[in-house]
Amino acid sequence: MNKATFHGTLVLLLFCGIAFAQGDPGEVEGAFTERYRPQFHYTAAKGWINDPIGLVFYKGEYHIFNDHNPFSCQFPGSRTDGEQSHWSHAISSDLVHWKHLPIAVYPDTNGACWSGSGVVDWRNTTGFQTGKEPPLILIYTSAGKSFGQSLVYSNDRGRTWNKYKGNPVIKQIAPGNRDPQVFRHAPTKKWVMVLYVRRGSANFFSSDDLKNWRPTSEVRLPGFHECPDLFELAVDGDKKNMKWVLYDARFHYWIGSFDGKTFKPEAGPLRGDYGNNFYAAQSWHNTKDRRIQTGWMRGGGYPGMPFNQQMSFPCELTLRTVDKGIKLFRYPVNEIETLYDERFELADQTLKPGSNPLSHLAGDLFDIEMKIVPGASAEFGIRLHTQAVTYANNRISCLGSTAKLSPVDGKLKLRILVDRTSIEVFANDGEVSMTSCFLPKEKSTGLEFYTKGGNVTIRSLRVSKLKSSWTPDTPPLKP
Repeated sequence: MNKATFHGTLVLLLFCGIAFAQGDPGEVEGAFTERYRPQFHYTAAKGWINDPIGLVFYKGEYHIFNDHNPFSCQFPGSRTDGEQSHWSHAISSDLVHWKHLPIAVYPDTNGACWSGSGVVDWRNTTGFQTGKEPPLILIYTSAGKSFGQSLVYSNDRGRTWNKYKGNPVIKQIAPGNRDPQVFRHAPTKKWVMVLYVRRGSANFFSSDDLKNWRPTSEVRLPGFHECPDLFELAVDGDKKNMKWVLYDARFHYWIGSFDGKTFKPEAGPLRGDYGNNFYAAQSWHNTKDRRIQTGWMRGGGYPGMPFNQQMSFPCELTLRTVDKGIKLFRYPVNEIETLYDERFELADQTLKPGSNPLSHLAGDLFDIEMKIVPGASAEFGIRLHTQAVTYANNRISCLGSTAKLSPVDGKLKLRILVDRTSIEVFANDGEVSMTSCFLPKEKSTGLEFYTKGGNVTIRSLRVSKLKSSWTPDTPPLKP
């Protein structure tokens, strides 16, 4: 997380302090029905959040933590007025319906609590276990006069947390070193940490007990910058052909090998998302056959709301072979189907200029899937909330961002998730993704599927209206 410079990110904070203090007039506290509240993307109840951190799955619960300012809607950074970064906490059984829990990590004499990761200490290597449950461990950056890496642990499935008295476990190496990504490397039976220390390189460490760390390597990667994530994936689903993926906060990624000490890049850097608002993404640990990722949709605007910033919708990551080599694909998790409501479908139709098969539909929450044969059309697309997702000249565009995109076997596959303040586009099964925020002018508008300059063939089209995930029938979670 670039808390030092913040890259000049502009965030709309208009009236946020008023909304935070007074609540939204006419709304029931906790109902999450405010005008600009995302309805199926994760947000905090109140206050500011940024990087998703500490992502770990344990006993049917997905844990998400965020850098959090519980006092206002402003970015906490390294503030000295008391509004330092905490770690907020929530859990879900399905990655869609979330239950907020009390703040997990508070600032202390070592400084504010900046980004990090989470693991299950199955073998109690730390010695923190006091009961039958293996401890959950969070590793974070203590950002004070110096920057060190620290531990907190829980023996009750993440309901309460204790700071390790020996913090920090790694003292400052260079000013601003941060964002420890920790995981268990099975072949060497060691804990591994990837740490951002300086621009353009990733530093690796090894440990037996998460408390005592020794450096193993420093790998130079052009442009590499903060919030690392590192994991292994099967290529095309073949577990005999495994590759490691390392990416940074910009979601620029490298594919290569890792022996527990050194990452050796074989391809990259490659760009993982082409939208306006995708940063500091992380993936869940301990999910077995799936690698699931969410990112901070940095820079969205939520005027008058008691909260600020949202997460992207969780996506599964896969490695697949394409014409130019191996690429990382990302695609929404199937659990979104728990929100499906009304559905409209059609197939094998020709769309002519001036026609709109979606003219009878209206709403503000959609999951849209289509297979299209572009033909000789100069342009086609979907218009929603006065915004458009368009395709022309082998490029897809949304909210001012564009990416190259070519048909596969003559067809384009598009998936579009529309929430109150965001549009996420996934093309050709997730080979291209675009994650962007917008501020709607109207609460509910119609849909338009259009073409200009020629006909297109609709092989299939499905529009699913979505229910809010913030509903009274949210699946119950254990206390």
